Amino acid sequence: MLQVPFIREHKDLVIERLAKRNIDANEDINQVLTLDEERRALQTKLDNALAEGNKLSKEIGGLFKSGDIEKANLLKAKTSQLKIDSKELTEELNNKADALSQLLYKIPNIPNDIVPAGNTEDDNEEVFREGDIPVLEDGALPHWELAKKYDIIDFELGNKITGAGFPVYKGKGARLQRALISYFLDKNTEAGYTEFQLPHLVNEASGLGTGQLPDKEGQMYHVTGDNLYLIPTAEVPGTNIFRNTVLNEADLPVAITGYTPCFRREAGSYGAHVRGLNRLHQFDKVEIIRVEHPTKSYEALDSMVAHVKTILQELKLPYRILRLCGGDLGFTSALTYDFEVFSTAQDRWLEISSVSNFETFQANRLKLRFKNSNGKNELAHTLNGSSLALPRVLAGILENYQTKDGVLVPEVLQPYTGFKIID
Repeated sequence: MLQVPFIREHKDLVIERLAKRNIDANEDINQVLTLDEERRALQTKLDNALAEGNKLSKEIGGLFKSGDIEKANLLKAKTSQLKIDSKELTEELNNKADALSQLLYKIPNIPNDIVPAGNTEDDNEEVFREGDIPVLEDGALPHWELAKKYDIIDFELGNKITGAGFPVYKGKGARLQRALISYFLDKNTEAGYTEFQLPHLVNEASGLGTGQLPDKEGQMYHVTGDNLYLIPTAEVPGTNIFRNTVLNEADLPVAITGYTPCFRREAGSYGAHVRGLNRLHQFDKVEIIRVEHPTKSYEALDSMVAHVKTILQELKLPYRILRLCGGDLGFTSALTYDFEVFSTAQDRWLEISSVSNFETFQANRLKLRFKNSNGKNELAHTLNGSSLALPRVLAGILENYQTKDGVLVPEVLQPYTGFKIID
């Protein structure tokens, strides 16, 4: 969440930047400042009451020693009242601090200065494109029909077992899926990311720490009996490794990667764009996560974007990179680049990765700090990116690599699959 001192010092800038998200934040920001002022006033009163109580306690001890029992008893009565006042002030202070926190949880991150203005995905800014879109033969099929033709993904069976959006991968489809996961992890570890195997469920504090709660609560699967949440991305458990942590400056940067299944309710999703692998409730994804010094986080963001580029270049898939506009920017992000692969048979772009810098927004929630060169604790910057989300990569491979004889396997994946064609 945003830091209150920053809001206090840069009120107009915060309101101006949030307007890029098409949010009129005047009322909320003014309420934050009012609650903070009231909270600080209560803290001063409480501190004064506690200091007075401590002072009187010392005086009472001296008075009893000197035999001035009457005055000592008078001061004891005063300290009793101060204890009552302190208890009431503490309760009032806690309520005020809680109200302030709840309001801050509702306010998204402020966009970076280079985020373009805009309302929807149509206003995103294309910054890079690479790869030739293949010309398919007549009768080319979308991936869901290819999956059925070669018996590699069974959507109906997944629907029988669980419901729509939970496909079953079979035979060469399952092996291709496993090959992509291994390939992505190998590429990430070769680039210096340490591999982690992470829990697939998280507690409420973890959801709050990375910003999925309360913003995305309706999109997460909630295990109510244990108050746990199925993860929507490895970003959540991966970044929460560092919750309530103080790193040394020499420890930075921290770079980790991990594969997990991901679970999203995708409430409200409907239409032709959700067919096949386009949008699922359960899918596999490999994630990269970084904890960075604030002065180096945008250099790190560029390196993450370049890293994802190399993967798509090796897969030889046509792709483009978009800088998201304010209206399409995620709640926690200051700047996001989306990667999209071209689905030739569907004649549309499919998002396969988001690479984002959250600056201090998550770190403030997580209490993720590092001890700087002056020996003071400072909030770190957090970043993450999909490297990559599997379903739409797989859809792109099936559609772009299809031939009359079958679906060719990208050369870089063949050592992992053990076969060159799906036929």
